[in-house]
Amino acid sequence: MKRPGKKAATDRSFVIALSRGLDVLRAFRPNDGLLGNQEIAARTNLPKPTVSRLTYTLTKLGYLMPVPRFEKYQLAPAAMALGYAALANLGVRHLSEPFREQLMRETGGAVAIGARDRLSMIYFGQSRNGVVNVQLDVGSRIPIATTAMGRAYIWALPDEERIALLRELRDHYGSRWPKMRDGIERSGETVAKYGFAISAGEWQDDVHAVGVALKLNDGTGPYAVNCGAPAFRFTEERLRTDVGPRLVAMVRTIEAALGGVAPQPTKQLNSKQTTNKENSKKLKPGGKVAKVAEGIRQPSSS
Repeated sequence: MKRPGKKAATDRSFVIALSRGLDVLRAFRPNDGLLGNQEIAARTNLPKPTVSRLTYTLTKLGYLMPVPRFEKYQLAPAAMALGYAALANLGVRHLSEPFREQLMRETGGAVAIGARDRLSMIYFGQSRNGVVNVQLDVGSRIPIATTAMGRAYIWALPDEERIALLRELRDHYGSRWPKMRDGIERSGETVAKYGFAISAGEWQDDVHAVGVALKLNDGTGPYAVNCGAPAFRFTEERLRTDVGPRLVAMVRTIEAALGGVAPQPTKQLNSKQTTNKENSKKLKPGGKVAKVAEGIRQPSSS
């Protein structure tokens, strides 16, 4: 789900044609309906003649279905089968469902679990009720840089992977990056102190959410879970004192059930004793958060 670690031009094991074919499939998003070659070319940054050959090949293989009347394509059952197979094999999705449903009922917020998809997080599990006006579902993508789920994911990465991702985000967003970077830095401090990240109107003006990273010992992930609602329901104060601690406790329980990190007593979430004393060292000038951010403040010379 992440970009290849090496540049395609220098990686002899990297099959460019396959990569381009998968990029065509990735161009289709939830609620898109039909896409033509011109639209696919715009989304993939591939030449239209290349896209035409790829859509022809994918049609022959059964991954795309042509709609001649509109000269467009839609995903075919073979492509959908890949997605359903992936979902079926994600044990964390199934195990987390009753916990997500319970937190949804307790808080009144929508609760989702997701994983990284390039510069986005993609939902593979979602629990919501009709009261919450959050129009996202399984397969939806949200930005990493400005959402609580994405920020929780960022700070769960090893330092080298985090820095590489932050540089990708910086290069992608250009002039918009400094404001996003500041929000990511603040979320690093919040994660270190409380265990959760916050996004209050930074992705969508009327949406507030908290996010917590979910780490397993099987080599997959990290994943991240969020709980969000309209801003009038989830004030920043409630995010910090109620929803955030509840989400942390839920994620730690799931990790323990799947053989990950052992759950911590809920009372430690707001404790000012040993754990927060250790974490507070990261919040001082020159600490971990500042050092990581320092490496992404200026464009690289390369």
